[in-house]
Amino acid sequence: MKRVIFRQHGDPTEVIEIIEEDDPTPGPGEVRVRNRVMTINPADLLSIEGRYGSEPITLPATPGVGAYGVVDAVGEGVTRLAVGDAVLPVGGGFWADTLILRERMAPKAPTGADPEQAALMRANPGTAHLMLTDIIDLQQGDWVVQNAANSNVGRMVIRFARERGLHTVNIVRRADVVDALNDDGADAVIVDQGQDIAAAIAEAAGAAPKLALDAVGGGATRALGAALADRGTVVAYGLLSGRPNEMDARDVVFRNVRLRGFWLFDWYRTATFEEMRDLHGFLEAKMAEGILQTDIEARYPLDQIKEAVAHAARGGRNGKILLKGDHNA
Repeated sequence: MKRVIFRQHGDPTEVIEIIEEDDPTPGPGEVRVRNRVMTINPADLLSIEGRYGSEPITLPATPGVGAYGVVDAVGEGVTRLAVGDAVLPVGGGFWADTLILRERMAPKAPTGADPEQAALMRANPGTAHLMLTDIIDLQQGDWVVQNAANSNVGRMVIRFARERGLHTVNIVRRADVVDALNDDGADAVIVDQGQDIAAAIAEAAGAAPKLALDAVGGGATRALGAALADRGTVVAYGLLSGRPNEMDARDVVFRNVRLRGFWLFDWYRTATFEEMRDLHGFLEAKMAEGILQTDIEARYPLDQIKEAVAHAARGGRNGKILLKGDHNA
């Protein structure tokens, strides 16, 4: 089997490498999965750089939190899965062509789902859905504002908000993505060219948003907070700028605007079985409806991991970068 590792933090194109190991054998309650598709997310690159997560990573480590694979061996006591079942692994360390997973960490993929779209089903759409449903009580007609709106999370926020009757103001840095966001259902798109973003949000919405979703950090957090209604909430879920989140004391103290975080991995650590079942059921339904379709810009074999991560880190992309396993049929 082949696996990607990094032995120290740094530039992903410099510190990652491929190693080859003997095929593992599943133990009691375990299954062996041959990965067909693996996803590359910004969080993966930030983790390699040492700028993501609340706890130090034990090195060497294997990145990757999204994958689609097929079971090819089962251990003693496995009852829910069989050889040939397609699964969506839960956890991490998925940039490998072969995995050993506990049976409960290998939920079945939606029947008939496209492997690439299924691999992308959980992380970004799950984050978008939960930020719209689990943070504050949003009612039909309410406004939500977000930056990095042309990201996969951002586009899912627009689609899910439209279905719920919510309005969105969407901040981007590129004019060439405006049409795609409008097609998704954006109510307003602001191209950030150094203007007063809080004022631009107020003008675009006509009503102060209750919720802001921040993937950037730094001064971008402060601009979102200034645009919110009194007692509004800014949710920080990304670190694209690499700078700490900033909030103006006038907004925090005198208007009670709140800053809180969201991390899907932490949600999974504390969610009940019923909550996970409901989330996965929602995402499967939206995939069947075609709502979760994600643009793919390029696909790379696992052996070309350095080229793949360089492409994923490149600005101006219009789709996801995927890794393909060596066991694709």
